[in-house]
Amino acid sequence: MSLNSVYGDILNEHNLRPSHKGQLDDATIMLEGKNPTCGDDIYLQLKIGEDGTIEDGSFYGSGCAISQASVDIMLDLVIGEKKEKAIELVNKFMGMIRGQLSEDEIDELDEAAALKDISHMPARVKCAVLGWHTLEEAILNNKGYANRKNDHCTTE
Repeated sequence: MSLNSVYGDILNEHNLRPSHKGQLDDATIMLEGKNPTCGDDIYLQLKIGEDGTIEDGSFYGSGCAISQASVDIMLDLVIGEKKEKAIELVNKFMGMIRGQLSEDEIDELDEAAALKDISHMPARVKCAVLGWHTLEEAILNNKGYANRKNDHCTTE
């Protein structure tokens, strides 16, 4: 089995059977992430504990297989982590997409490494980073429950 096939299987599994898709009734933060160029639209919901731990997370909305799988994989990585660690993971993911990480650093992203070659498909980069940018904005710019749009889905 080739590496590309394994990566394809990971993305397919997270798209067809996402672990975190649905509503989160006790979310403390919600932010809409929208990719106006292709129509991907997600609502990211997080439950942040008083100590800054992401206790739970979910998403809903519509989008392509890449955007849906990417946000599900992202939530697998950040649930149970402190907000600071989640931002560190966002930065690593963006570095991977830009081709700026070593293989060891990419390994730290676990299943998110399945998206490392997305940079070779420029039209799909915005799909892959949508959830990650939305997470970053939700953590850095929201003090409580909010429903704002994040239309800034670039890798710049």
